[in-house]
Amino acid sequence: MDPKKELIFDLSLTDLEDRLKLLGEPGFRAKQIWVAVYQHFRSSPEEITTLPKGLRSKLADAFDFQSLEPIREIASEDGLTIKTLFRLRDGHPVEAVLMYYEDRRTLCISSQSGCAVGCSFCATGQMGFKRHLTSGEIIDQVLYYARRLAQTDERVTNVVVMGMGEPFLNYEPVLEALNRLNHPDALGLGARRFTISTVGIVPKIIQFADEGTQYNLAISLHTVDDDLRSSLIPVNKKYPVDDIIRACRYYVQKTSRRVTFEYALIQGVNDSAADAEALAGKLRGMICHVNLIPLNPTSGFAQNPTSAEQAQAFCEILESHNIPCTVRLRRGIEIQAGCGQLAADFEKNS
Repeated sequence: MDPKKELIFDLSLTDLEDRLKLLGEPGFRAKQIWVAVYQHFRSSPEEITTLPKGLRSKLADAFDFQSLEPIREIASEDGLTIKTLFRLRDGHPVEAVLMYYEDRRTLCISSQSGCAVGCSFCATGQMGFKRHLTSGEIIDQVLYYARRLAQTDERVTNVVVMGMGEPFLNYEPVLEALNRLNHPDALGLGARRFTISTVGIVPKIIQFADEGTQYNLAISLHTVDDDLRSSLIPVNKKYPVDDIIRACRYYVQKTSRRVTFEYALIQGVNDSAADAEALAGKLRGMICHVNLIPLNPTSGFAQNPTSAEQAQAFCEILESHNIPCTVRLRRGIEIQAGCGQLAADFEKNS
């Protein structure tokens, strides 16, 4: 890894063509490089044997093909969740998670190192903001696991930008990364295989609706009580619940796509029947789905997850109002798979 070199994953296909021309190489080589990197998962110029040796040497001199150094990796006891802590080229930590499901291989990737939003129950928020990731650093997390899965003839099926950071505060690089991964000459993963999760940055929800993409939108809502939500998610003071719901209704109207609402159930805080009724009232008539997630405990938040019985009761109330709901299986609790937990520990100990 060499931070002085340009990261090749930061380049669009057109950008790469332009760079190659500056190196005295024909632009058509760009597509060969893209196919090698994004479809055959080559991680260095030396591995791209379809290129002339002289061009491989030029690529090695001009570009960095790695932005992530894995420094810690842990797997759940059932082997279905793998979390990797990476060191970026400037030393900042970032992490990503691979989750195995029966018919899916889902990645949860990060858009920032740390986070400025400061959600009280989130380990990333507790560690503070370090910096935005570039589009290439976001892409590299996907390619890291794509290479790993390819070793067993498997492939990434879904990508969720729900790891460290607030994606809509790093909007352009996140969209660039997804557009590149969606490109037919790159990873070629269908647009509906991508989900971006936001705490509710209202102007960006509107902008996202106007983009005309088919990427999925998820909102980390957690409560519809503004006072409670502001204590959990401070940015709610700027973008309160009703503004978020209006933006989501605009998104549905504009795209005809449903919104997923993520709701972390915290025992005795936001998990009562009254909380469920209030949520149902806000979402009535919207094309949406609610993911209920019993809280992932963190050392900086002294609350407990809701019981399975209470989570099911909450779900049944939503369903009685014709709001689709799922109680999501918690994954990787024993390996600190919640956002930012490994990185926060790394920051404390480094």
